[in-house]
Amino acid sequence: MIITKISLPRRTFLRGMGVTLALPLLDAMVPALSAVTQTAAAPRRRLGFVYVPNGVNPFKWTPDGEGTGFGFSTILASLEPFRDQVIVLSELSSYPAEAQGDGGGDHARATTAWLTGTHPKRTEEHPVAGKSVDQYAADEIGQDTQFPSLQFAVDDVTKLGACEPAYACAYQNTLSWRTPTTPLPMQTNPRVVFERLLGGDARTAEERRALAKFQGSLLDSITQETRRLTTSLGGADRLRMDEYLAGIRELERRLDKLEAQDALALSTTDLPVGIPDAFDDHVKLMFDLQVLAYQTDLTRVITFMMSREATQRTYPQLGIADAHHGISHHANDPVKLEKQAKIDTYHLQLLAYHLDKLRRTSDGEGSLLDHSMIMYGSCIKNGQTHSHTNLPTVLAGGLGGRVKGGRHVVCAKDTPLTNLQLRLLEKVDVRMDRFADSTAALADL
Repeated sequence: MIITKISLPRRTFLRGMGVTLALPLLDAMVPALSAVTQTAAAPRRRLGFVYVPNGVNPFKWTPDGEGTGFGFSTILASLEPFRDQVIVLSELSSYPAEAQGDGGGDHARATTAWLTGTHPKRTEEHPVAGKSVDQYAADEIGQDTQFPSLQFAVDDVTKLGACEPAYACAYQNTLSWRTPTTPLPMQTNPRVVFERLLGGDARTAEERRALAKFQGSLLDSITQETRRLTTSLGGADRLRMDEYLAGIRELERRLDKLEAQDALALSTTDLPVGIPDAFDDHVKLMFDLQVLAYQTDLTRVITFMMSREATQRTYPQLGIADAHHGISHHANDPVKLEKQAKIDTYHLQLLAYHLDKLRRTSDGEGSLLDHSMIMYGSCIKNGQTHSHTNLPTVLAGGLGGRVKGGRHVVCAKDTPLTNLQLRLLEKVDVRMDRFADSTAALADL
């Protein structure tokens, strides 16, 4: 890349051997962007969707009080540092996730209905649902990015056949539907995501063996171009670049460390390596990669399934040896309910980790958190009854000043969850009269 003047286009890349590195928003880009009404004070708006399975402890989730004077519950306490940019919503429900005469299958219906607002067809072979809200957003705010949307997960999302009676596994394998018959695959491997964001593809076993002999960072191949660029930048931009490149090197170091622990897999299999054994490590890596994708404007829409519905995951790090799904069927047993609350609290702590990274990442005259909106929740409230009413729902972020946080919003009983999603679409300038089963855009947002 040859830099001929300080005014840089937003789509500036540094290229090296196997690396195409997009840059974060720099002050030097503002003059070039002003022609298209983009300034440092008004960066792009972004939407993220984070799903957790099996419901929550219904007795310990809800905040105390309403409006701005609410108090976070113990489960939600990790969000206190972000109070001014957090909205907790109560009484949102999903009728499309209800059985409606179809019998069992609440986990499949919950996963699918959360972002599509549709009742999935009861079938094991050719799944049918509806276009999801993230894809409507991607059509509008993602079309001039490299990836209109990205889909991430942690648990295995390659299962085939029926995962619940008469429901195809595809319903539980993704949150995102491009069309009513096109579920989008979710990527679980952080190494594959990392290389994709840096302009590469998943490596074969032979390519990974070659990379294993290379002791330097992939960023070393763009060192000369980086120096050429930074000499033309102002002090603030040089600092941003230093922090940005340091963050990428740290991500790469963590991935390399994990892969070094599995040298046999690196040398003998064509499956991508890089999936951590520890849930905590895996989730944090996936969150950090989302921050990188937002920071470089490679995408503005991301869905993330933190864990899969009906998961049998255990949480030894919390002293919990029982499977999450079994715990969620608590039968009001106080011991199981306490374990459920511990898991819920832990999930929110991981969300807080993500929010903190977004808040500490500059984005024009503000942070990524200031210009984003993250919707966190589940499409089941009480795992014991598989209830799809009064769903646990949290919003975090400012969306470029379009959303005011610091509130507990109690909606009218059984307000469709899609009313909230229709409103979120409006906030990113997607105009629709209705979305799925919505009745009206949620006013209190």
